[in-house]
Amino acid sequence: MTMKSVAILFVALSAAVACSNAPRQTAISYEGVKEKSFDELFRPISPDSIDRNIISLAQKEFIVITAGRENHYNAMVASDGGLGVLMSKPVTFCGLRGSRYTLEVILKDSVYTFTFFDEQFKNDFIIFGQQSGRSSQKMKQTNLTAVATPSGRMTFKEAKLVVECTLAQTHTVNPDEVYAEHNKKFFADAYKEVGSWHKIVFGDISAVWVRK
Repeated sequence: MTMKSVAILFVALSAAVACSNAPRQTAISYEGVKEKSFDELFRPISPDSIDRNIISLAQKEFIVITAGRENHYNAMVASDGGLGVLMSKPVTFCGLRGSRYTLEVILKDSVYTFTFFDEQFKNDFIIFGQQSGRSSQKMKQTNLTAVATPSGRMTFKEAKLVVECTLAQTHTVNPDEVYAEHNKKFFADAYKEVGSWHKIVFGDISAVWVRK
């Protein structure tokens, strides 16, 4: 499958998710969240039961990508990514700069999460996008409460939606296969900054959790 066909597939699938008419959840309570266990806070759902607009989640509410396990993990903020189907499996996808420390951890451990928050927690997670975990202690500088899922992947108790991922495959952006001028400029500028091309990262969805 070429990068062009993969891009077309995921644009179509993300648009389909965005048009879902499924009912929205009622208001979420975060009272006493720090004292509760993961099982007290979240319930599992199937990937095809996600009733949220993924385009809005990614572009307006942001994705917090957290890689690694409890003994070592790192989180970053992304506004590029979505959900779809690849090799007949539900997957997540995102575009990451080749220099990202979170990408390094993903490639090492092969496990990560897509986590989404209500607006009230934006100031708490935005730090993940302002500093590199390679050279800072940013994971200790947030008010969010880290917690391991039952499978050992890392997320946060304040989340409203958690998607667990297992690395499936990556594709390094080939500038010769990028056709939109805006995309060409974006990838070229990023390459000039870090000296490596973006990677498109696909993860098989192993579990999905929503706030009770």
